[in-house]
Amino acid sequence: MSNFLHSETIAASAGVAEDSAYGDVSPPLHLSANYAWNDPLDKPQYDYARSGNPTRTQLEEALCKLEGAAKGIVVSSGMAALDLVLNLVNTGETVLAPHDCYGGTHRLLTARAKRGQFNVEFVDQTDPAKLAAAFIKNPKLALVETPSNPLLRITDIRDCVAQARHCDTIVVADNTFLSPALQNPLELGCDIVVHSTTKFINGHSDVVGGAVLAKDQALGDELAWWANCTGVTGAPFDSFLTLRGLRTLHTRIERQQASAEVVAAKLAEDERVSNVFYPGLESHPGHEIAKAQQQGFGSMFSVEFAEGVDVIELLRGLDLFTIAESLGGFESLVCVPAAMTHASMAPEARAAAGISERLVRFSIGLEHQEDLLSDIFAALEKASVPGGKIAYLHQEARGACA
Repeated sequence: MSNFLHSETIAASAGVAEDSAYGDVSPPLHLSANYAWNDPLDKPQYDYARSGNPTRTQLEEALCKLEGAAKGIVVSSGMAALDLVLNLVNTGETVLAPHDCYGGTHRLLTARAKRGQFNVEFVDQTDPAKLAAAFIKNPKLALVETPSNPLLRITDIRDCVAQARHCDTIVVADNTFLSPALQNPLELGCDIVVHSTTKFINGHSDVVGGAVLAKDQALGDELAWWANCTGVTGAPFDSFLTLRGLRTLHTRIERQQASAEVVAAKLAEDERVSNVFYPGLESHPGHEIAKAQQQGFGSMFSVEFAEGVDVIELLRGLDLFTIAESLGGFESLVCVPAAMTHASMAPEARAAAGISERLVRFSIGLEHQEDLLSDIFAALEKASVPGGKIAYLHQEARGACA
């Protein structure tokens, strides 16, 4: 067999028929919290489940192969993955982050900076001049989120890495929006990749999890030490389900992406739409960079509707799209970032990032694209007020950045 395997094969075959005890084809689930020692001075491979678990190891190894990492750590959530990486930053050092990052990321970085754990600089990383100015400050860690959430801006990973090398900055890429099926940041020079495995990797909206994947073994070992120390490692059953979801990653994304391209293009043609943020459109400012560093454009896009569209009524009128936070599952989801996923950001921070109250984020699932289009345009027709202006987001409830 060839030493090189395509990523589809890696995902489908990870852990299959490797059980030495009974020859299970499907990898067994190991739920034990602790493990027996043959001798008090002879530590086994696994001793306590927080430190290591065979089921979790299988998922970690599969993700490492997909991302080209030397060491992987599966943790309890995507936010736990990001927080784990922040253990590499000391007091007085700086974290460089995208100004339009996911709301939960913005909240975590802001909260930790307020406690004096490090300094944080939020920068438009798609602006070469602003990015170069930020690197002059010699940040310890640069977080790259591309495509960004929710505006799908594209950061040039190679350029960011090249600038980081001049000041020994650790470059961390959040690859949640694309997964290893469509983008491999370590191959582009990044040091660490983080995922919310809740999203595309699991793909079934029934597990919350995260992963940190390091290109360098020593760096990965340091992160694994912190994961064990702080207890953020993932549960065995969650790892079991996530590995099962990983099997169909490429097939799901292929279908979801094809539908997203069609739906986004149709919306871009409608006069009731001010802008469609989807890198697959040639009009997208980051289209050429995305082509150069991605294997596809993904199934996420956001739409800023014209003032004559009541976005709240639009969402209420949808039947096939579920109003919910999260993304990347088999089902199509829709949300208003300003009221849901990015509600914890201060209004001025959302404004600086370009996240308006008329912005709607779509996660395209496995439904037929014609049905999704019919659903969107039927709801759009009902929510449109010709020549009218709508007052948005006066509801009391706001989301919690899931």
